[in-house]
Amino acid sequence: MQENIKKSQYDALVIGGGIAGGEAALNLANNGYKVLVVEKDLTIGGKMILLSKVFPTLDCAACITTPKVSEISRHAGITIFTSSEVTAVTKNNEGRFVASVTKRPRYVVTEDCTGCQLCEQACPVNVPDQYQLGLIGRKAAFIPFNIASPRVAAIDIDNCTLCGACEKACPTKCIDFTQETEEYSIEAKTVIVATGFNLFDPLKMPRYGYGKMKNVITSMQMERQLAPTRPFNTILRPGDGKVPDKIAYVLCTGSRDASVGNPVCSQICCMYSIKQAQLLMGALPMADITIYYINIRSFGKGFEEFYEQAKGMGVNFVKGKIGTITEKENGNLILRYEDINEGVVKEAEHDMAVLSVGVLPNETPSALFKNRELKVDAQKFVYQPEVLVSPARTSIDGVFVSGTASGPMDIPDSILSAGSAAAEAISYLNSKP
Repeated sequence: MQENIKKSQYDALVIGGGIAGGEAALNLANNGYKVLVVEKDLTIGGKMILLSKVFPTLDCAACITTPKVSEISRHAGITIFTSSEVTAVTKNNEGRFVASVTKRPRYVVTEDCTGCQLCEQACPVNVPDQYQLGLIGRKAAFIPFNIASPRVAAIDIDNCTLCGACEKACPTKCIDFTQETEEYSIEAKTVIVATGFNLFDPLKMPRYGYGKMKNVITSMQMERQLAPTRPFNTILRPGDGKVPDKIAYVLCTGSRDASVGNPVCSQICCMYSIKQAQLLMGALPMADITIYYINIRSFGKGFEEFYEQAKGMGVNFVKGKIGTITEKENGNLILRYEDINEGVVKEAEHDMAVLSVGVLPNETPSALFKNRELKVDAQKFVYQPEVLVSPARTSIDGVFVSGTASGPMDIPDSILSAGSAAAEAISYLNSKP
């Protein structure tokens, strides 16, 4: 087994290929360091590459992300492992980090794939598309999405029937079912943790009906309907394909709620919901958009003006906490809520409800480090012992944190955090012989 483990050395190991990990890797590589980025997904870009626009400027998220991931992919100083996971990290006596990395097979020779999608057209298997959040299906031989990086096919071996249709259709003969899992031992002088965050699972709040009522969706599913690489040409409710007339947003779904184990404010839910409401007003000018909220937290630069702009556009804001959502025979939804200003319980009917799900910590990083403790804070985000002086430092000397692995934050703050992590990692590397 030891003979099959491939060994290599880098100046820096970046765990996570989202916007925070990519930005940190790029800063390090531009300063002459050799960097390895390990990403568990088939593509780099994280959650940002799947978004429609960013708030409060409404700049196109893909237009920002795509050139960035392209630059990361083409940089001579950066090596990228996609579909790979760091399983363990130890710090040796010389102060270097040794990481065990597992690289799963893609069953496609990436260097030979042209992204022509002929394999996708030939594949007879249909399964839910995880990149479109289950709104549509995809094939077992597939390219994740049009702006994926790398834009290379992959075989979903768990659902593949091994019929061979993709092999016959492939003009470059790059499909290779003999590929196996590869194990690597990576030695690096420093490690940057950029593992991002998880979204709250609304199935844990059955009173909102997610999973049972087709017209109750999450904010990320609405984000996909609004994105340039969206599954449909307009906004549709999943239950019957109707264009919705009355859309409700339920803020604080799975955040600021101790009953579901997450009392923390996610910091981004208010603004991304207001952003989506503004985009919906543009896409569906005749639609009524209502946002049910506890408090609107518009604390960032331009956020309050963004909130006022939404009100000026006609978005209806109701200070009320949603108790239950029930479904009528025609698929419409009845939202029962407490009107906080009037102190009474009311009901309202909507075509579709969007659950603005909260941010949860990714608890993976703390378990990776075997002979040192990567401490986490009370909310289980990576602990920052000197948050005001050195925000990227962690409890392990030489390990730095970037982006939402340290707590909820928006995209500009994630990129700033990545710059801080890269600067502190470079300072650490320069301090070593």
